[in-house]
Amino acid sequence: MTLIKSISGIRGTIGGRVGDNLTPIDAVKYAAAYGTWLKEDRNKETYRVVIGRDARISGAMIQQLVMNTLVGMGIQVIDLDLSTTPTVEMAVKLEHADGGIILTASHNPKQWNALKLLNYKGEFLNAADGKRILEIAEDESFSFALVDELGKITKNQAYIDLHIDEILALDWVDVEAIKAADFRVVVDGVNSTGGIAVPRLLDRLGVETVKLFCDPTGEFPHNPEPLKEHLTDLSERVVQENADMGIVVDPDVDRLAFIDENGAMFGEEYTLVAVADYVLGKQKGNTVSNLSSSRALRDVTQKHGGSYFASAVGEVNVVALMKEKQAVIGGEGNGGIILPNLHYGRDSLVGIALFLSHLAHKKLSLSEVRKTYPSYYMSKNKAQLTPDLNIDALLDTMAKQYSNEEVSTVDGVKIDFLESWVHLRKSNTEPIIRIYTEAKTQKQADELAERFMNELESLS
Repeated sequence: MTLIKSISGIRGTIGGRVGDNLTPIDAVKYAAAYGTWLKEDRNKETYRVVIGRDARISGAMIQQLVMNTLVGMGIQVIDLDLSTTPTVEMAVKLEHADGGIILTASHNPKQWNALKLLNYKGEFLNAADGKRILEIAEDESFSFALVDELGKITKNQAYIDLHIDEILALDWVDVEAIKAADFRVVVDGVNSTGGIAVPRLLDRLGVETVKLFCDPTGEFPHNPEPLKEHLTDLSERVVQENADMGIVVDPDVDRLAFIDENGAMFGEEYTLVAVADYVLGKQKGNTVSNLSSSRALRDVTQKHGGSYFASAVGEVNVVALMKEKQAVIGGEGNGGIILPNLHYGRDSLVGIALFLSHLAHKKLSLSEVRKTYPSYYMSKNKAQLTPDLNIDALLDTMAKQYSNEEVSTVDGVKIDFLESWVHLRKSNTEPIIRIYTEAKTQKQADELAERFMNELESLS
């Protein structure tokens, strides 16, 4: 179906022809390119790489291919097996490893998988490093180890618990307040590793947990992107169980969303807003999110006396700007929480712990907490790309058409109107244009999205 090679890694559908899909040969090729780059970058005697995966069906196969390719290059591999993206990121730091690879296609359906690549800091690669890996893969300039110099695989399945230990040790995570609040929570783990990690965290926090789709089979029971339209079962179960909330994560546990006690979506965008409100109440400072994120984070940051900054879409861009602006918290409006005090990566587990601490201190229900924030409504849509479409020319035309408005071309085209905005950008992970809008009502946001979808169609 498709293979997407980008600076952030390689992503594709399983099966099919080499170079067109994510086949075993492609997995080996890009694992070898990463191993070659790692040796160039680190330039030392021995090398160690952490590997983990989500629960999707192809994961075990891809993991064995990737690990043994690195072994063939003389690299020592630390195998976390079923894990989460933030857990692998934490493990790279705690192990003082040279890099890491997470085998996950994040929110994509089960036929997809990917190699997401980390540096020695446990952070996603920058553009220059990603480009270098693509060059190595294209040239196939690999060199493998002699028989006496092969690497070895060491299994370590303790890292989810070690990750939770690090979270519970944070000053801002109030375990006693959470226990005293006596929360009852329904967890949708989308039959991936969130079904392992989230209940384990909640148990340590003294939260009563009702599990929904927490079997790590990789058979996703619904579209794994944690959007309102995919969470009907969770919404109904929260009401049936008389629960305080529902929690849902994506397959690799770097996106987080909540359902309130009435079965209504708390708002994926408001995950970061609420957590930032709590953190900024503990430590004044700046925040960062990407251009597709809600204005509500800006409002909350300014309320606490800080400054808000917007980056290009992509975790690596958010992290770079967070470091530059010394942000105390940041992330992405898709439910990604980045807390520098823990690590520079989107982390649903620390997001849950901070959110529950916030809620326990507020002594309010989720629906009541939501009313304390500015009301903005988003519409998230996709337009399928055709192979012959010149997307750059199309976006340039859109920018010129709206030159009288506040226009940013840092990442695609974002057009800011007085009480709304639209962001148009080509996806790095799917052959689509993403169309995000935000307005004061859901109807206005939907109408703005429909308007721009029609304009794109007329120009293409």
